[in-house]
Amino acid sequence: MFRGGIKMWISFLLALIPIIWLIYSLAIRKMPAIKACSIGLLITIVLAILGFNLSIVDTLTGALEGILMGLWPIVYVIVAALFTYNVSNYSGGIKIIQDTLSSITTDQRILVLIIAWGFGGFLEAIAGFGTAVAIPAGILIGFGLNPINAAVICLIANTTPTAFGAIGLPVITLSDVTNLPVTPLSFVITLQLALLIIIIPFLLVILTGGGVKAIKGVGLITLMSGLSFSIPQILVAKFVGPELPAIVGSICCILTTVLMAKLYHHQDNDIKENIEKHSAIEILRASSPFILVFVFVVLASSLFPNIQHLLGKVTSYIKVYTGKDTELFKINWLSSPGTLILLATFIGGLIQKVSFKKLGQILKSTIFGLWKTLITICSIVALAKVMGYAGMTSAIAAALVVLMGPIYPLVAPLIGALGTFITGSDTSANVLFGNLQLSSAKALGVNSNWVVGSNMVGATAGKMISPQSIAVASAAIGQDGSESIILKQVAKWCLLYLGIICIFLYGIGFAVGFL
Repeated sequence: MFRGGIKMWISFLLALIPIIWLIYSLAIRKMPAIKACSIGLLITIVLAILGFNLSIVDTLTGALEGILMGLWPIVYVIVAALFTYNVSNYSGGIKIIQDTLSSITTDQRILVLIIAWGFGGFLEAIAGFGTAVAIPAGILIGFGLNPINAAVICLIANTTPTAFGAIGLPVITLSDVTNLPVTPLSFVITLQLALLIIIIPFLLVILTGGGVKAIKGVGLITLMSGLSFSIPQILVAKFVGPELPAIVGSICCILTTVLMAKLYHHQDNDIKENIEKHSAIEILRASSPFILVFVFVVLASSLFPNIQHLLGKVTSYIKVYTGKDTELFKINWLSSPGTLILLATFIGGLIQKVSFKKLGQILKSTIFGLWKTLITICSIVALAKVMGYAGMTSAIAAALVVLMGPIYPLVAPLIGALGTFITGSDTSANVLFGNLQLSSAKALGVNSNWVVGSNMVGATAGKMISPQSIAVASAAIGQDGSESIILKQVAKWCLLYLGIICIFLYGIGFAVGFL
């Protein structure tokens, strides 16, 4: 029954220890992530040295490379994205954007599509880090939705957009850790997400209206809300890259849903009086940081190769890991999404009449407010790097391939979901399990992009039940202590989501010859 030899299974069990620790400490003991991940890193270092014979120097430099990778670009992008939100919130721009989106209609079903799905998707694409749950939930409660229901709706909506959240950071990181070309990988992931992106708007409408009958009267709008997100996302991933798919998809979704609502849905002319009206100039000024982020990212993309090449020249290469067959650590100072977001936000903040001094203060407070996140992310990335260099992820993959055989791709998304549930981050889930999926795909002789992409798609499912996401949702609706209620309600939808993913990706993979 147990093929592969005793040594393989001993390595498998040893390699599982850091993962078991993370599950136990985070999910069962409910230990703070900063403590759990730091201890997990120490455990992994000891195992790498004693159990997998990785030299002390190689182990420590591997961990250092992981820490640097956690800082650049992951934490750097998170700081920049949250800086954008904090500046817009301080200037009142977020309030104007909320008013503009909220004044379209009083139909709660359409408001959910615009605010939780479209606007939430845009916030995830630009910032992530809980803003896509917290902000839409607060708006929806203002329109009469039950707070718990609003939280559940926003958690479910904040799934597929997370794959390309924070200017494509999760997919870019997945490409970096697996060394798979980022554009083909991005394209495959958008294809894998397509069915879910069409289904989720219908689910949101059902939850809003209390049953399947809620779709009546808004079925076409709901369908177009999904298609207008999915199709542009696929095209952008195919021809541009990973930075813009969710941004373009969410913008197209918002515009399409609003247009469809105005043209085909009966409007209540008595829009709520407490929604303030704003001029076009006010709306443009409020949106300026987000518009500039979009413009700068486009200019730095492959659509403008000369600019991309020029920015890419300002890059540092550092040898960190001392082991064999390693690549230099790269810091792309100007072309990094973090740099582009910071520049756009400083300019946008000045347009919104926020002083340069105040912008500096907001940036400083943003950075200092993320110190726990910084340590957590650096620890989990370093842990994943050490596991990779020591051969621990390969050991897990080898055993799983023997256990699951040719049906391993069927459960590949579950591993990604586990990663996000543990870490609260799609990016961290990709760092933790990306190489495991790659090793498994190579061992089975199947398409690497398809199996590695399955990790990303599965990770989007884990996002809705992550303790971190649940905590954000509970705080957003002002009901601390409601975490268990929210988790109970959202868990069943997570299981349905995962079931669809596993069956769909496995079936389509066989149909197109990837598996």
